[in-house]
Amino acid sequence: MCVCLLNNPDKNVGGQAVIEGVMIRSSTKVATAVRHPDGQIVSTDREFLPIVKRIKWLNIPIARGVIGLFEMLYIGSKSLNFSAEVAMEAEEEKKAKESPEKERKAKKKQSDLMLALTTLIALGFGILLFFFVPIWLSNLFGVNRNAIAFNFLAGGFRMTIFLGYLFFLSRFKDFQRIFQYHGAEHMTIYAYEAGDPLEVSAIRKYPTMHPRCGTSFLILVALLAILIYSVSDAIYLLVVKTPPGVLRRFGYHLLLLPLVAGGSYEVLKWSAKLKDSTLGKIIIAPGIWLQKITTQPPSDDQIEVAVSALKGAVPQLAPAAAS
Repeated sequence: MCVCLLNNPDKNVGGQAVIEGVMIRSSTKVATAVRHPDGQIVSTDREFLPIVKRIKWLNIPIARGVIGLFEMLYIGSKSLNFSAEVAMEAEEEKKAKESPEKERKAKKKQSDLMLALTTLIALGFGILLFFFVPIWLSNLFGVNRNAIAFNFLAGGFRMTIFLGYLFFLSRFKDFQRIFQYHGAEHMTIYAYEAGDPLEVSAIRKYPTMHPRCGTSFLILVALLAILIYSVSDAIYLLVVKTPPGVLRRFGYHLLLLPLVAGGSYEVLKWSAKLKDSTLGKIIIAPGIWLQKITTQPPSDDQIEVAVSALKGAVPQLAPAAAS
């Protein structure tokens, strides 16, 4: 799963790849389109107004990035659940003849519970792997008293683990298809932003890498973490006089994570406005390089799914779909 963030004020769309499909979110709607095992495109859409638009005082720097991140995690989980249900639908339809209605409802509740549990486990695993392990490894090198050296080392471990994790996933066929849908999502958004027809032939010319991709956001998080955690560790050492232990450092680094995530969102939002400048290109370059792993050239039918998701998320495109 990889998210394109919503930063374009004129054509404000973002999204992510799901199982055999794509989710697209506009400023007013969320739509998910999935290729059913029988070849048909199955889609769902719903109205969605971001919290920062409902509660204006929350639309402030840092806070809006953190809130937006949690919103995307929630929306992404729902979309993944829908795509999984579609992928399993053929099997479920076969079993439906054997299962009474009451039993099917019970299984649906169980599925929702499993989704919530899986999301929590995945979040906990991510925090352990990308935050605790780098701190623990860096602590072994005995540079606790040098805040900058410690956090550069931890940042290096964090990036190495992240790259290794992505490379490992890219070896699996199922994830390769998700990366293809990720590429289809980016290419379709590019065509929409350029005002081109939402047709496969017109979309084909666009690259699979997009500067607003969540991959770029994750790179910025890793880099900004080095700066913020270096400052916080230096302040801690200045006040307490002794370097923090592994668990204490992990604890307050985790508390500062919203600042890191919110700050990274603001940098990415700012860099999108400067995408044609030298500085903007430098900021987004690492994320573009990394997308060579997380995106792959899609097939025509995968692009068709991305187009269906985009038309579901952007109401003004609906007439074009019917013509």
